[in-house]
Amino acid sequence: MLLADKKLLITGVLDPRSIAFFAAKVAQEQGAEIVLTGFGRGMRLTERAAARLDPTPDILELDVTQPEHLAAVRADLQDRWGRLDGLLHAIGFAPGSCLDGGFLTAPWEDVSTAFQVSTYSYVAVAAELKDLLAVGPGAVVGLDFDAQVAWPGYDWMGVAKAGLEAANRYLARDLGPLGIRANLVAAGPLHTMAARSIGTIGAFEHLWSERAPLGWETRDPEPVGRAVCALLSEWTPAVTGEILHVDGGVHAMGGPVAPVAAEGAGSAPADDGSSAQG
Repeated sequence: MLLADKKLLITGVLDPRSIAFFAAKVAQEQGAEIVLTGFGRGMRLTERAAARLDPTPDILELDVTQPEHLAAVRADLQDRWGRLDGLLHAIGFAPGSCLDGGFLTAPWEDVSTAFQVSTYSYVAVAAELKDLLAVGPGAVVGLDFDAQVAWPGYDWMGVAKAGLEAANRYLARDLGPLGIRANLVAAGPLHTMAARSIGTIGAFEHLWSERAPLGWETRDPEPVGRAVCALLSEWTPAVTGEILHVDGGVHAMGGPVAPVAAEGAGSAPADDGSSAQG
């Protein structure tokens, strides 16, 4: 099994449609023991989602903006396992003013919240848990949305994701000597709770329907969850500082993908008996 006997901390499980939920589900199927995190009003949602996992994992309180929460999680994992083989950072948030056309008007206090939660916390959580991750050594995986271009309505969250991509490279640099890998998974658009906060998500889906050579199912996060588990496993021992795109291939396409004609369509016999395009 890919993750046999691995001990994993998985953040960001809010409902059974989330990427983090599917990562947790696949991880358990592949032999891992997991602990989830949640906090505040979202804790009840995490508890409901956790009840659909088998076995039902424990949930630790973790607000990534509170240093005392980070320290408490580290202490619990130290007592519970004495090591940590993998961490999934599936945490992101931006106030409404930072999205859907608010790029020029969002106040700094809201932008700073988006950066603290969506970018800085990736490093903060990994740094707090690095000694436990070094025992394995383990791996850190974060969730990304391709920040190479500007997306409709994504605004300051897009900038925060660009920062996340840079932070991942520096995290890989600083944790590498401890044997800890750090990678991101850049998923295509999915019908998750986070995506529903972006009013222009429909424009993303339209692009994917045109440009994904493998096709893309916006209601199926499992391929992304599998990729997360692959990066958390020992099957990628020399991969760090990487961004793995799980988006049906859209990131590599410069325009719409033309459908492939059926064999023999649009052709006519040539004089020499071979086939020539009509």
